[in-house]
Amino acid sequence: MTGTTYDAVVVGAGPNGLVAANRLLDAGWSVLLLEAQPDVGGAVRSDRDLHPDFVHDTFSAFYPLAASSPTIRSFDLEDHGLSWRHAPSVLGHPFPDGSWAVLHHDREATAAGLEAHCAGDGEAWLDLCAQWDRVGPHLIGALLTPFPPVRHGVGVLAALRHVGGLGFVKTLLTPVSELGRQRFGGEAARVLLAGNAAHADIPLDAPGSSLLGMLLAMMGQTVGFPVPEGGAGELTQALARRFRARGGEIRTGAEVTRIDVERGRATGVRTADGERYAARRAVVADVLAPTLYTRLLDAAEVPDRVTRALRTFELDPGTVKVDWALDGGVPWTGAPDLAPGTVHVADSVADMSQAMSQVQSGAVPAAPFMLTGQMTTSDPSRSPAGTESFWAYAHVPQRASSDAGDGGVRGTWDRDDCERFADRMQARLERAAPGFGDRVLARRVLGPHEMEARDANLVGGALNGGTAQLHQQLVFRPVPGLGRAETPVRGLYLGSASAHPGGGVHGACGDNAARAAIARDRVERVIPGRGRGLLGR
Repeated sequence: MTGTTYDAVVVGAGPNGLVAANRLLDAGWSVLLLEAQPDVGGAVRSDRDLHPDFVHDTFSAFYPLAASSPTIRSFDLEDHGLSWRHAPSVLGHPFPDGSWAVLHHDREATAAGLEAHCAGDGEAWLDLCAQWDRVGPHLIGALLTPFPPVRHGVGVLAALRHVGGLGFVKTLLTPVSELGRQRFGGEAARVLLAGNAAHADIPLDAPGSSLLGMLLAMMGQTVGFPVPEGGAGELTQALARRFRARGGEIRTGAEVTRIDVERGRATGVRTADGERYAARRAVVADVLAPTLYTRLLDAAEVPDRVTRALRTFELDPGTVKVDWALDGGVPWTGAPDLAPGTVHVADSVADMSQAMSQVQSGAVPAAPFMLTGQMTTSDPSRSPAGTESFWAYAHVPQRASSDAGDGGVRGTWDRDDCERFADRMQARLERAAPGFGDRVLARRVLGPHEMEARDANLVGGALNGGTAQLHQQLVFRPVPGLGRAETPVRGLYLGSASAHPGGGVHGACGDNAARAAIARDRVERVIPGRGRGLLGR
């Protein structure tokens, strides 16, 4: 069967696909957005599957990058039903002795808390904030635009003169575990930086970890860790409402199985039900890079050097996420007066570093570092008053070779494995919050297989479209020589987190792809046939 012809077809309705579709529509193009799942959203969705009175975010939950992203802000999503909500404080980290490190919305309050832990750390924190005020906006702009970031790069260079020049560059490249020791005398400030760095898979003793740790910590200090009122899915639903309101078309339950290429140019897509949708100008793929090049394209259309390079494409670790419906708040020991929305669970920087090292070595962590979210604390609409919609997730190896714990988890991630590992996570929560288990009304465990079943881009539970380590970033993402949205096939653009700048809900990958398509179309209208893709054969 043959479907309608559009200017562009976008494959995948995750946040990047939705951003690309909106941007192309704003350029005056006719756009079809195809999604394999029953609804849009990708890894930004919410549901009531666990308990009818509780909203749980199925995957991601807090969105400092979305709140900071020029791309997301450009769509005025508040006009389409999006409202941001904030917890009383941004981030907390409990210690075994019942004390806490807390990142407050007010940097002075953060500094005061750190000063109470260790004299001098409050002033050191404010110094770091002041440096970030100078360079941070330019650095975020550089990270979220196509490589090389000429305009924002100039801004970064100008700002560096005021924050120590190459010394500050060295700070960004220093492993976060070492940076914490250099800048702060106490563990509280160190765990705030290291815990934020541990959101990705960069080892805490590896170059690049300080950049991520500072980025998230300072964004927490400037924009907070906001959540969409009503659930994470309201962010992507707002993008979908905007797209439809302006004439865009979305088809769900439509799995794309092939991208058609004629004379080196993408001309349309085919779906599992036999439909073909033609694309006059562009196809944007919000899919993993290996999926695009090894499944959706015919092998003859992919240059040999790309095929070879993809053999070393590295996914980020897998994930086990547990959702709980609680009949009361989490009974944290020594809970701070201003409750944080996000809580990191690890005894120390060394403890979280050990857990991450175990994952990197292929071992299921014995005491997993956990990111947790108190969602009703952040947004009271998530569950009835006096209850808590709560979750925690931990990274696990893509291919487990051993269990660093009691040996009960085999790494197959069947239902038994998932429940055993969830028990391990819950036991760790019980130590930080005695009586936690008594408040559980219901529990859901999503292991790597369940995550991938709900979003094909989350292969093995990988959340970031590929490792965030330096060897697969910038010009090396997804493979060396393909550091932009353009692909070797004319009219085909990679708009997923596998492309620069990578994981995170900022929409930049989809935006970069859409803008590249618009720019290339303008060139081809002036010089027909100009350009043969990025790489020859």
